[in-house]
Amino acid sequence: MGMSVTISVATEQDAEQIFRLQYLCFQSEAALYGNYRIDPLVQSLDSVRQEVASDCVFVARLGEEVVGSVRGHVTEDGSASIGKLCVHPRLQGHGIGARLLRAAETALVEERGAKRFRLHTGHRSEGNLRLYRRVGYETVGTSQGADGVPMIVLEKPAEAYVTTA
Repeated sequence: MGMSVTISVATEQDAEQIFRLQYLCFQSEAALYGNYRIDPLVQSLDSVRQEVASDCVFVARLGEEVVGSVRGHVTEDGSASIGKLCVHPRLQGHGIGARLLRAAETALVEERGAKRFRLHTGHRSEGNLRLYRRVGYETVGTSQGADGVPMIVLEKPAEAYVTTA
């Protein structure tokens, strides 16, 4: 690939690139469900900016370009909700999604005391489901997204997460 992809905490300056990348990445997801009102496509730039400021947000960079992103936050019950994982279509299949997920999980445990991780993905999103299961997530139920898409809920205990000093 020539240049290596680095994973780092997102900064305010990244919000616009994250916003554009998310819009690009989730088109295929929208097509899969015939629903172009899914949350990542209707989220405003301001809302992305707020998430970058308050949540645990990581980006994958290739040089100056943001080519991947993920975000997470810890809810009242100590669960960390992880979402909007996306990797640029031309760079998918290189393990960048797994690296982003790992960075978010580590930060959510070490900085925010997460007890377990939870994520939602559409019931037809095979690629996502494969990735999540490979890294230790298990299906715990289903839910209906606000946009009407049936979602699969997956969880993984944070204890499974041993950080090496």
